[in-house]
Formats: sequence, C-alpha cells, structure tokens
Amino acid sequence: MEQLTEKKLRHLEETANVLRQDVIKMVAGAGSGHIAGPLGLADIFAALYFHVLHHNPKKPAWADRDRLVLSDGHVCPVLYAALAHAGYFPVEELKTLRQINSRLQGHPHRRSLPGVEATSGPLGSGLSQAVGIALAARLDKKKYRTYCVLSDAEHQEGNTWEAAMLAGKMRLNNLVAIVDRNNIQISGFTEHVMPLEPFRKKYESFGWHVLEINGHSFEEIAAACAEAKAIYEAPTVIVAHTIPGRGVGFMERDYHWHAKNFKRSEAEAALRELRTMGGRIQAEYQ
Repeated sequence: MEQLTEKKLRHLEETANVLRQDVIKMVAGAGSGHIAGPLGLADIFAALYFHVLHHNPKKPAWADRDRLVLSDGHVCPVLYAALAHAGYFPVEELKTLRQINSRLQGHPHRRSLPGVEATSGPLGSGLSQAVGIALAARLDKKKYRTYCVLSDAEHQEGNTWEAAMLAGKMRLNNLVAIVDRNNIQISGFTEHVMPLEPFRKKYESFGWHVLEINGHSFEEIAAACAEAKAIYEAPTVIVAHTIPGRGVGFMERDYHWHAKNFKRSEAEAALRELRTMGGRIQAEYQ
C-alpha cells in the first residue's frame, strides 16, 4: 500500500465526492434504489479502490487480485460508481442503473459486470462467501486478500455469525470484514429494531481482531487496512462508524432515506450541496 500523501488524500476526498454525486444521479434516474448507505460508504469505497486494493481494472480476472465481496448488495450504486471510475467499465453506463437489460442490476450479479466478485441480494450471505474465497486462497497458497463489506443490520441474520465463527476457528488472517456501522435499517434504528451491542465483544468472542474507526477518515481507513495485514493469528473486522446520507444535510442520520424515492428538486438540492463540498475540498488544498 502506497503512502497516504497530501496529494493522495486530496484525490481520495475528491473521488468520494464524485462517487456521492454519481449515487444521487443513478438512484434519481432509476426512480428507485437505496441512497443513505451508498452515500455513507463513499469514503470507504474510494479508499478501497483507489488506495488499498491490489487490483487491475484492465485484467478483472487477474488471479492474484484482491477480492472484494459486497454482502449488502442493495448499496451497489457506490460499488458501481467506484468500479466505473477505476476503469472497469465506462462511466456513462452508470445512468443505466436498474433499467431493463442493464448490467447494473439492483443487486450485483457476478457474471454481469467486470469487477463484481460475488452475486448478492439475500442479506447475511456475503461473509460466508468471503470466508470460502479466503479459504481457497490458503489452499491454493495465494497471497491475495479478501475484503467483505457488510451492513450492521445484516448481523441480525444468523448466517453471518456462522461465517464469523468459522473464520475465527480457521484463523483466516487473509480476510478483512468491513462493517458499515451506520446504525440504521429500513424500518428504523438498529438498536430499536434488534440491538447489536455489544458489537465489538461479539466478534472478539469468535476470535477476530477488532478495529473501530471513523469511516469517513481516510487516514483511519488506510491505517486499519494496513494493520490488518500485520495480524497473523486471526481475521480482522473493521467496524467503520459512518453517517448514513453523508454529505447531504437533509438525508444524514435519517433512516427514512435508507430506501426512498426522492423528488427531482431533492436530487438537485443534494447535488448542489455535494458540488459545493467539492469546491471546498479543492480550496483547502490550494
């Protein structure tokens, strides 16, 4: 992983802002989709695809690439935006989200789009897929790492904890889970619907190395991923505390925006706010 210089930090901040704008355009154009989660994850996906992952967009099937499994497939607009800007497919194709015959389905499909490592839809299955990929790497004596992005609410699914137990038992030190701890789900706040705390202690009890970070700090994201590489005796879970709807004031921390169609005027207001933020980012580095 290269050094996180001031120039690289600016690039990541600008990229995350572009990803957020694309998410707004994609979901508004489709007339449906999830919005708060993708906005909250933009910094993490910018960091992963433009700083952390060992990958080659020109060779998406490269055997030694790092794998990223998106477990909560409904946040795929941010994955698609990151893949497009990384060079896996044309950025113009983002406007086809959820359209008939589009490669950009409402949940990612592995065989439809380059760069998509796993088909996702049913919540709670992504970590199991990631565990299988990490085990395969060990058996094949490969050095690639497997990253799995999960929502916090899908930890209400028992399958997730079965995978966590197996990963801990097998001491899969080539596996990194990144949990989007944004505290919301479609019907309310996680701690009201089905409490997850004490979240950290649960993972620790299954033998995981646990890190908690600000999911909007590129320095903390990069440092956590670097530390995970230095852990040899256990898988690592990064609990990334994020703000759902990040960057758009009227969406932030409001669980109603988990999945909500929004008016053209709301989309335009969101884009204006993000463009203003982009201008501030550029001004800070001048």
